[in-house]
Amino acid sequence: MLAPNEIAQRLREVRDRIAQAASRSARSPDEVRLILASKTQPAQAIRAAYRAGARDFGENYIQEAASKRAELVDLSDATWHLIGHLQSNKTKLAMRTFDIIQTLDSVRLADAIARVHPSPPMRVLIEVNLGGEESKSGVAAREVESLIEAARAKVEILGLMTIPPPSQNALAARKYFAELRALRDRLAARSGLALSELSMGMTEEFEVAIEEGATMVRVGRAVFGERPK
Repeated sequence: MLAPNEIAQRLREVRDRIAQAASRSARSPDEVRLILASKTQPAQAIRAAYRAGARDFGENYIQEAASKRAELVDLSDATWHLIGHLQSNKTKLAMRTFDIIQTLDSVRLADAIARVHPSPPMRVLIEVNLGGEESKSGVAAREVESLIEAARAKVEILGLMTIPPPSQNALAARKYFAELRALRDRLAARSGLALSELSMGMTEEFEVAIEEGATMVRVGRAVFGERPK
């Protein structure tokens, strides 16, 4: 784990980069929510980031997140995002652990969420697999509209999320981010939902994502350093 002062410094640097990227696209930095991807990071690292001003944390594994949240129960104004795949059989623990689910990808999962968390409806984003990668979860772009219509009465759909195919060049992700934004715009017009959130961009390409309209970026390594083995 990095020292708390180093985590704080790296957090400031990421916020500066967010501000610069927002400026390049004539946006306010306040339009971009920084979610710290804290998978495998110890609770002490999350606490150090919290003390430096971070309030949003993204976890991939439900059991790991539940353990950390129990240890960090005093961070009462932190918001916890599930950014990893959610299996229906783990819905109950996920609803107790997370405030926002960013990886809704089926009507079946929406049903499972609604059974456990009927009121108020759980806040979710729909994960879109734009690259058609079999190794990744997420719904195909052509299927998002039908999922919205089937799930909108069960959960509160905030917007869309994507993870672009890996590339050595951050600019290669730009077309996927632009595609997600265009998809959101079309679906918002058709559905009447705001779909105001676009969660896209990680450590390697979050600045490009902001230039293409991201309202949430999921950054881990740039703040916490390399993941513990």
